[in-house]
Amino acid sequence: MTIKIYNTFTRKKEAFEPLAPGYVRMYVCGITAYDRCHIGHARSAVVFDAVLRHLRHRGFEVNFIRNFTDIDDKIINRAIEEGISSDALAEREIKHFYQDTDALGVLRATKEPRATKHIQEIIELIETLIDKGHAYTSGGDVYFSIRSFPGYGALSRRNVAEMRAGARIAVGEQKKDPMDFALWKAAKSGEPKWDSPWGPGRPGWHIECSAMSMKYLGPTLDIHGGGLDLIFPHHENERAQSEAATGKTFVRFWMHNGFVTIRSEKMSKSLGNFVTIQEILGKYHPEALRLFLLSKHYRSPLDYSPEALIETTSALDRCYTALSEARHLSEKPIKKQRPITDEAGKTINTLNHLKDRFDQAMDDDFNTAQALGHLFDGVRALNRLGQEAEKRPSALYIEPLKFGAEAIQDAARVLGLLNQDPDAYLRKRNLEALGLLGMTESEILKVIKERTRAREEKDWDSADRIRDELGAKGITLQDGPEGTTWTMKPGP
Repeated sequence: MTIKIYNTFTRKKEAFEPLAPGYVRMYVCGITAYDRCHIGHARSAVVFDAVLRHLRHRGFEVNFIRNFTDIDDKIINRAIEEGISSDALAEREIKHFYQDTDALGVLRATKEPRATKHIQEIIELIETLIDKGHAYTSGGDVYFSIRSFPGYGALSRRNVAEMRAGARIAVGEQKKDPMDFALWKAAKSGEPKWDSPWGPGRPGWHIECSAMSMKYLGPTLDIHGGGLDLIFPHHENERAQSEAATGKTFVRFWMHNGFVTIRSEKMSKSLGNFVTIQEILGKYHPEALRLFLLSKHYRSPLDYSPEALIETTSALDRCYTALSEARHLSEKPIKKQRPITDEAGKTINTLNHLKDRFDQAMDDDFNTAQALGHLFDGVRALNRLGQEAEKRPSALYIEPLKFGAEAIQDAARVLGLLNQDPDAYLRKRNLEALGLLGMTESEILKVIKERTRAREEKDWDSADRIRDELGAKGITLQDGPEGTTWTMKPGP
């Protein structure tokens, strides 16, 4: 087993081995807690949840840290607008984050530290940078001097001279260089503040991640993740201040997920295309959104539209339908020992190799798109096997059907999918779809009873008419030894 990860720093895939054998130190930048999370936040959370799950699936112990920024200009300004404290706003939005990500099946991190709970660690790190000549004080503020760190710009591949030419010093800032960034900000009237050696104030954004990650993971991280938009300036600044303080490599593998667009446009409140997780989950099953977020390679852009969610909902329905049908076929009391067909043998072979193909795809830079392709191949194979088992009933199909369903679910769970009981999922989906037609379950059962009576009286025309009317609404009837059951066609 060799896992390869695309390292943003080197711009190439590299074989992954953690610093300590079998033990992974992983840090992912969390949210700034001032508003409801949007689909871009969902992508980052789900992508790195899949990374975490696969690393654990491959036998690694993962110490996973995801932070919360709970003090920031955006938080302060929003709190003032709402007439509440910054603490109250951050607490509310962190609670909303958990509601959204728990619904999406995102696992909790090992620790989830908040910036305001680590002021002392932040102050100590700033003091170290000052002592080593990498930071300086200026009117109650503290700035990192990028001239003191020769490797600045290496992560983002930016030319410092060109960046400096376009940079400007804002009113009130007293920097030595326009590219220098704040480690500590002097308190302004009415803002939250903490005591420090440089006077009352609050930490800058970048320093908090360095202080918290190194507190819980040490000076060198195996993996540091986040969205593509964080490469510069956030991760560039994190790297500079951390390595300047310790003299050691801060991150061995930098990982960044691609942007989410809305109908090919950048998501923006001003354009009216800003979509929150809460809004999407009000219309679609959480696993449908999760499946959509994993449908492309994590480094690729991902375009959101309602049509895309309808498509992944249909795909999810098909997966659960295949699992449900395989379960019921394998539970039938069949005594015949007919040999399975050659075609069924090939299908079983596909299912036997599903796990290996799935793992290989995930080992190759967590290629969820390819892994899902193998998963759907398995679902189609399970359907073919079920069809063969129905045409030529044989007890020899029972174990392959059970194994195939288990192989699909085991693979899917590495991606946080197919965690529901198939029958319970399909029943809920059927009732939801029925409700959209303005019908209740008791009403459809009454119609089925009428059809059963017509069949008993050999009134085939009436029975067929009832079946066709229901079929036109997307309701499929299935006649069996124990009576007639109904399902909705897989779809949104």
